[in-house]
Amino acid sequence: MNPVLRYFNGERAESYIFILIGVIAFAVALTFFFVLKSSFWKGAAIPFIIVALLQFVVGYTIVTRSPKDIARVEKFIQKEPQGIKTMEIPRMEKVLNNFVMYRYVEIALIILGIILMYSSMNDTFWRGIGLGLFIQAGIVLCLDFFAERRGHIYFLYLKELIEKS
Repeated sequence: MNPVLRYFNGERAESYIFILIGVIAFAVALTFFFVLKSSFWKGAAIPFIIVALLQFVVGYTIVTRSPKDIARVEKFIQKEPQGIKTMEIPRMEKVLNNFVMYRYVEIALIILGIILMYSSMNDTFWRGIGLGLFIQAGIVLCLDFFAERRGHIYFLYLKELIEKS
């Protein structure tokens, strides 16, 4: 498969997973809040809802943007090779740098979640928030790992294209 299609189709497929996880997390949060109703579960619902909304928005944005990205990069490769060097490589450098920042934020949220779970033994609401942060940040960190790895492979392909031309 064409490396451009492999990258963007992989990005799109993972975004569908992101959307699905966001929808499931939102449903779980509603269950926590309206069915289980205890302070602990209401606390857990808060990060589930917030991150689920982010998962849905980010996933939807990537799913709808990917076909345009494929067309843009294919056009660069076929008709405007300089666009790879001046536009796509700098864009991917920014994307990959953002993944580093995301990783630090996600790890910080996981640590904060653990701290809240174990330092709030008497306050079940904050323990619930801690559990919710831990779970949601862990899921996003795992998905971002695969997205970043896929991005690196695509980035190396772009650099190789430029070296050949």
